[in-house]
Amino acid sequence: MIKNWAPVIGRFAPSPTGDLHFGSLVSAVGSFLEAKCAGGHWLLRIEDIDPPREVAGSATRIINDLHRFGMVPDGPILYQSSRLDAYQHALNRLLGKGLAYPCACSRKDMPASGIYPGTCKNGIPDGKHARSIRFCVNSDICAFTDNLQGLVSDPAASTSGDFIIRRADGLFAYQLAVVVDDDFQGITQIVRGADLLKSTSQQICLQKALGITSPVYMHLPVAISIDGKKLSKRTRTDPIKHQDPARAIEQVLYFLGQNPPTGYSLEVLWDWALAHWNSDLIPRRKTIMPNGP
Repeated sequence: MIKNWAPVIGRFAPSPTGDLHFGSLVSAVGSFLEAKCAGGHWLLRIEDIDPPREVAGSATRIINDLHRFGMVPDGPILYQSSRLDAYQHALNRLLGKGLAYPCACSRKDMPASGIYPGTCKNGIPDGKHARSIRFCVNSDICAFTDNLQGLVSDPAASTSGDFIIRRADGLFAYQLAVVVDDDFQGITQIVRGADLLKSTSQQICLQKALGITSPVYMHLPVAISIDGKKLSKRTRTDPIKHQDPARAIEQVLYFLGQNPPTGYSLEVLWDWALAHWNSDLIPRRKTIMPNGP
């Protein structure tokens, strides 16, 4: 386990579903600076456990783009596709403790609310067979203090219900994999977009069930387009592979509330960012439309 490097270990964990774009670059820069300016280490994890959604070659392009923008991880890159045995072990622990159960329900069986009603919690109905595996969410309210968004309180039982941790196609769900890998890598802080804020309560539920200490969280504003939609790899929005690295990093720093100098080389800009980074200046909002200096 990678747990003995520094008191602070951050990470950037993209999925290889497309090329790096402005929104994902915001998360990369924010996580990098938060870890580095705390005297810590920054790791990179490729979350490649959903082959149907992956784009060929995007993992390599993401890694190369991060290098081009001046961000090199402080250790070997972890690929989730190499960690399936660890996820199965965690799943077996949850099943053994009665904290997970097989489910026969499909999407068409879900109510319009999207909240799972617990149909299979006490056993699969006659005539049906197991498809997925769900985690048992108790009735406690999951509350945590986000370092940017403040106090977050989520009664997961009534907002999502028991959620899937192994899918009907046999693939492990994101929520389980990310919790297992954050523990394996010794991650102490997670800096990512506010679009994942709702996932955090589910991940904290799993951390508690597996006896894992929760990291500190910071959810950054999500970059949106003029029509209010999230900048996304899947919609091919705002690719940055042809942008000048220094100018792109300037725009990201400006987006994050910093006041970077303009017109300097990438090396000088990073020296400035590492010396002047102030997370207190990040806008305490969940969405922002990029508008560079």
